Amino acid sequence: MSVTSIVLIALIVLAVIIAKKTLVIIPQSETKIIERLGRYHATLSPGINIIIPFIDSAKSIVTLQRGRYMYSDSIDLREQVYDFDKQNVITKDNIQMGINALLYFQIVDPFKAVYEINNLPNAIEKLTQTTLRNIIGEMELDQTLTSRDTVNTKLRAVLDDATNKWGIKVNRVELQDITPPESVLSAMEKQMQAERNKRAAILTSEGEKQSQILQSEGDKAAMINRAEAQKQQAILEAEGVATARIRVAEAEAVAIKKITEAVGDCTNPANYLLAQKYIQMMEELAKGDKTKTVYLPYEATNVMGSLGGIKELFKGQ
Repeated sequence: MSVTSIVLIALIVLAVIIAKKTLVIIPQSETKIIERLGRYHATLSPGINIIIPFIDSAKSIVTLQRGRYMYSDSIDLREQVYDFDKQNVITKDNIQMGINALLYFQIVDPFKAVYEINNLPNAIEKLTQTTLRNIIGEMELDQTLTSRDTVNTKLRAVLDDATNKWGIKVNRVELQDITPPESVLSAMEKQMQAERNKRAAILTSEGEKQSQILQSEGDKAAMINRAEAQKQQAILEAEGVATARIRVAEAEAVAIKKITEAVGDCTNPANYLLAQKYIQMMEELAKGDKTKTVYLPYEATNVMGSLGGIKELFKGQ
């Protein structure tokens, strides 16, 4: 091979290398920070970009890939998630437990993400850990276990404000696992069982109380109904007796009127009726026990006189 051919091949290879270094293709949702002679020059947008070879170069950034810190000259603008290892925190009531957190964030300003912080993933991780310790340290164990949304909201607000200078937007933070010690778990289980027994006893007593109240109300209503029924019965019986007496009085009045018409005005009808009652009484005495001695009152002679008068009356007729 001649020297000319070798030079031509070398020129072609150099041209290809220069063209490759001149034309930079950026995928969608990615970017690169270009430095010219060590100073910031431009932030490349997706598509084909032209730079000056050997003068312009892409700035590297630390990324977290598969749990390892690695350098890359491409910056991913999509939302990313960091799954931090479980860390120990201490609550306000001095209970130590392990917490595992997930952080969802997005790079919104590549310039700040490159030049404002050296190791962005490590800085986010350490900031998350310290902030989480501070938040949990202000809460008691029971409150921590039942207020995950509160912890997530506080943690996201603090991280979003702190990482703003790094060009980071923290979208949300999620607590995956909260693991108290075994002794605390055992005590919590006993407490929960005692609380369930307490609620069961309260519900049982409330049920018995309600049952007694309903039963007493039923007895009260029954007594009232019985009293009302007895009242109505007494009223009806009294009205019946009164009506019967009125009927008897009316019948006696009619009888007296008939007797008056029969015996005339010369004879007192009262004497006739008295004599009639006396005769009925004598009949009853005659039907009774024959061994008893009956004493007639002194006034009985007047009744006998009435009987005589009646006798004379009927003889006259």
